[in-house]
Amino acid sequence: MALLANRRRETCMARNPYRPFEPKAEQMSLMPDISGNAINGLGESEHRRAAPIYWHDPDTLAHGELQKWFYTQHPDDRHIIKAREDRAEILAIEVPPVTGEPLQQSADEWTRQLRAHVATLDMELFGITAFRPEWAFEGAEISQEWIIVIGVAHDYERLKEAPALSAGAEVVRQYGRGTKAAKDIATWIRLRGWDAVPHGGPMAGPVLLIPPAIECGFGELGKHGSIINKEYGSSFRLASVLTDIPLLPTEKETYGVDDFCSRCQVCANACPPEAILPEKTMVRGDRKWYVDFDKCIPFFNETAGCGICIAVCPWSIPGRGARIIEQLKRRQAKRAG
Repeated sequence: MALLANRRRETCMARNPYRPFEPKAEQMSLMPDISGNAINGLGESEHRRAAPIYWHDPDTLAHGELQKWFYTQHPDDRHIIKAREDRAEILAIEVPPVTGEPLQQSADEWTRQLRAHVATLDMELFGITAFRPEWAFEGAEISQEWIIVIGVAHDYERLKEAPALSAGAEVVRQYGRGTKAAKDIATWIRLRGWDAVPHGGPMAGPVLLIPPAIECGFGELGKHGSIINKEYGSSFRLASVLTDIPLLPTEKETYGVDDFCSRCQVCANACPPEAILPEKTMVRGDRKWYVDFDKCIPFFNETAGCGICIAVCPWSIPGRGARIIEQLKRRQAKRAG
């Protein structure tokens, strides 16, 4: 079995143009003594909040120098420059203060009106769920009752060029679009007298986004560590709004991603640093799919965000998700019969 596994690995390396990957010595000199996997809680059987590791204030992070180094790469690429300039303009947009006393309506009516407003915005996915304390990073205290999650889809034709810099620029563009949508929703809520705090990527803010996105119906966690949505696969980015306005939650959805990912090796075979674990493992008390941070981040940094794993995911190919779901349903029916 070990010999067969080694042969398969050698075959994958021969087919993958980015293997073997050797990170730049300049970057590796910035790697801290502590493993990013230890910070993430890999192998821990007890539940705890996630600790900030990346996309927070770099001066407070063990891997902060690596995060700073990321922004020194590809300084002359026009795609990256333009995407970051556009995002900076969005970040500069101010959200107005809360106006007057909170308007009173039922949660059902607020949800209906919010949905109508969201339909006018530039975004693809929208969900609501009650906020859970365990979704806050260590040291963050969240007072709001609800989290609204936003999903903005990539242009797949650009994303599939990953790890080309044009794909990295596409990711930056969508983070900007998600931030704009979050600010638009927060503005709408604040003008009705309720508090609302927007958060957009890539900076992580005070809360994890994948768990609430799963809870409010965006999809299920895939082997590559990202959500798999039935329509967009993993080809989208997240943003959020924390608020106290009375709302109703959207429904969680499952469609057999675990079954699919346990059999599929596409993302793992495509990953240049071989960072995607083949099986679920314990992470902060939960058994889940996991990507080795220490292996992933060097290639990620050198390619302006990589994106290979979500680009090659079969679910991310436009129009493929519905067919996969039907295949999974037939498989489940065959097992039941």
